[in-house]
Parts: sequence; structure tokens; C-alpha cells
Amino acid sequence: MRLRLPASVFLIALMCGGAAAQPAEPFYKGKTLTILVGLESGGTVDLFVRNFSQFLRRHFRGSPAIAVQNMPGGGGLTATNYLAHRAKPDGLTILYGPWDPLAQALSAPGLQARYENFSFIGATGDVRVLYGRNDMVSGGLKSPADIARAQNVLVGALSPTDISGLLPHLALNVLGISNRRIVGYRGGADVFVAMQRGEVQLNSTSITTFRGRTAGFIASGEGRGIAYLVPADKDGRFDPVPYIADMPAFPDLYRDISGQAPEGPMWEALNWLTRQIGEMTFVGFAPQGTPPEAVAELRAAFAAASNDPDFVRQSLEQNGAPYSFVGPPRAAAIFESLAGVTPAVLSTLKEVTSAGR
Repeated sequence: MRLRLPASVFLIALMCGGAAAQPAEPFYKGKTLTILVGLESGGTVDLFVRNFSQFLRRHFRGSPAIAVQNMPGGGGLTATNYLAHRAKPDGLTILYGPWDPLAQALSAPGLQARYENFSFIGATGDVRVLYGRNDMVSGGLKSPADIARAQNVLVGALSPTDISGLLPHLALNVLGISNRRIVGYRGGADVFVAMQRGEVQLNSTSITTFRGRTAGFIASGEGRGIAYLVPADKDGRFDPVPYIADMPAFPDLYRDISGQAPEGPMWEALNWLTRQIGEMTFVGFAPQGTPPEAVAELRAAFAAASNDPDFVRQSLEQNGAPYSFVGPPRAAAIFESLAGVTPAVLSTLKEVTSAGR
């Protein structure tokens, strides 16, 4: 005999099954996401993050409001430490901007966190460029190789481990050019103003910032691009960047000046640091313990925004260069390589950063 159940039972079952089939409500619906920027307001990184956040919101499920909050200090480490120890791991606060792998490699006291312990969201790559005042040598720089005649070059820096100051410092050391870092600036824009005033003579920045913020400075003849940084293999081979034709790659600049490929402890340190930050320049992190559903939505939105055709087109139109996207698997390998730095390179980096304090 077939058992007959009341119609209400079928109705309840249908309702329950339907509810189970409904997709979960977007984690960020009706919420506000705060993006911390560890550098000053109005600087290149700040403007980049604010522009990127517009594309980010476009690709979020739930279309949350996005607020960008500046927290300058310690070359960006103040915001990093805040994310590690004070920000709630509720998915509503993240950090996006430059990171300082050298501070972790050297166990610098200013960094009170480890990058691999954060919840990684996504990263953006950009090529670093050395640029400076044209009058750093008598008669001006007629070509990038004329920098070999410079003496006692003043390099602007945010902190002893800040890559914007450390990269040109190492590059000048490789070239055998005496130089000194001026430490304590609050951001790249601050260093750029100091360069315009003649307080410093050399710095490094991203190729997109070089094509954007410093374009007028270069066009006026006051400034000049010296070289772009690219990692090379043990035989000095490297992959040229196809969209940079207005200055040489650093290994080529070294050959123009010395007639051979770069070598020595300073070069090994510069090459390691270039490899470390060239591919992953700006990094997005959430606090450790952030809910997995929040991390998943953050990663999905970040990847979609980074590859948004409008964002890519805008980057090409404004900067003549695209940004590259770095996802979790590649980022994990980069974080792991922090532990792979050789004792010789680490010793050189300790020496140069200690001298800059």
C-alpha cells in the first residue's frame, strides 16, 4: 500500500529545498570596505589605489561602498603593523600598496609582522625606473652613461629599507659612484618635490609614475630617466621590457660604462631585490583570520578588476605601459623566496641598510 502524505509536507519540503538552492547573499552587500594606504594622500600610490578602487567596486558581488584611508608612517610599515595587530579580521579592512620584503628579510624592528601570515588578496607588478636631476653632473647628462661622472649623489628615501631609495643606492654602488641617502620622506611625491627643489638628485619610481607624475619634469630638461631595473640570470642575460625605449636596462647601462656585465656583491644584492619586487610591486592583504568567504570575494573582485579591459586600456593610454596581475599561487612562491636569500646577499643588504640609518 502506498503511503499518502499531506500536501503541506510536500510544500514544506519544496520550500526547504528551494531555500537550500538559493545562492548565499554576497558577503559585502550593504557594507563598506576600507582600503588602507600606507603613504601620504595625493601621492602616486594613493591616486593609483583610489582609481583602482573604482574598478574593484564594479566587480564585487553586492557592490559595497569603498573608502580609501591614508595611514602614512615608517615608509608604509605603520599601516602594515596596524593591519597585523589592530585591524579587525572581519573582511572590512584591507591594505593595498607597496610592500617591504627587505624589512622582513633583515628582521627590521620597524616591521612587526610577516607578510606570509596575512591573507593575500592580489598584487600588481610594475617596472622600477631610476631617474634624477639632469644637473647632477657638470654640463648635464647628455646620455644616461654620463652618470658615471657624478660624485656624491644625494638619494631620497623614506626609510633605510625603502626600495625607492635603496634601489638607486645599490645601483650607484654597483657603478662605483659615491652617494648618500637622505632618509625620512613620507612618500614618493615628497621625494619628487625634494628633487624639484634640488635637495636630492636621484630616486626610483615605477614606469607608470615616471610616465605620469614626472613627465613634465623630464620634458622640461630638468630631469632624465637613467635606466630601468630588470633581473638578470647568472650569465647577465635578461628579458628587455618592450615598451621602454627611452632609457637602457641597467645591465646595458653598466656595459656602456664599463664594457662588461655587472658583477660583485652589490650587483648580487641589487639583482635579488629587483627580482623580489619587480614582479610584485603593490600588494593587497587582509588581516590573518579574515573569514574565508570574504577572502574569496576579495580575490575574485581583485582579479577581475586587474584584468578589466577598461582598466588595462586606461593604463596603456595614460602610462604607455600595462600593469601585470599576480595571483595567490605566484605570490606564495615569491613569499617563499624571501627565505631563500643567500647569506652573502643578506650580509650586503644589512651593511647598506645599516649605513643608511
